[in-house]
Amino acid sequence: MLVPESATLYNFEGLIRDFILLFCSQAAAGIFLGQQVCSPTLLAKDRLMPQLINKPAIILAAGNKPKRIEEYVGRVNSGHDGISVARMVAPEGWLEPGQRPTFQEITVVLEGMLRVEHEDGVLDVKAGQAVVAQAGEWIRYSCPEPGGAEYVAVCLPAFSPETVRRDPED
Repeated sequence: MLVPESATLYNFEGLIRDFILLFCSQAAAGIFLGQQVCSPTLLAKDRLMPQLINKPAIILAAGNKPKRIEEYVGRVNSGHDGISVARMVAPEGWLEPGQRPTFQEITVVLEGMLRVEHEDGVLDVKAGQAVVAQAGEWIRYSCPEPGGAEYVAVCLPAFSPETVRRDPED
């Protein structure tokens, strides 16, 4: 098949993998990637079954004001080290220290606006938008607008205090 030079080529395998990781079962993600991203729950005779997360773990957040972190999947609540999924509720005026994490972070803003500072500028991510921060890049999150923000963060591999690598406090 001939593809015109002006055509945009997409990495469909990568898109499918990301979709499976974000929206499908843990077992499907592990099978597609050929590795174990999450630890699926096993029944007798090695049959897979879904794992119900009854409630999130509430985690203490860094920053100048209290931010609510509800970890549904991750090292603390479910024992997963390949991925973490958490809902955040940050108040107006919240600012956390800068960081250079060793994990990729995908953030979907549900309400309000989340400001993401990076080495080359600033992104204002509004409700209905998402931002992807790659492992190793410097970022700092804040909520400067009235009402703060509510968002979901997915970290690959899972978030940990050791791998977030926050800037030293002054």
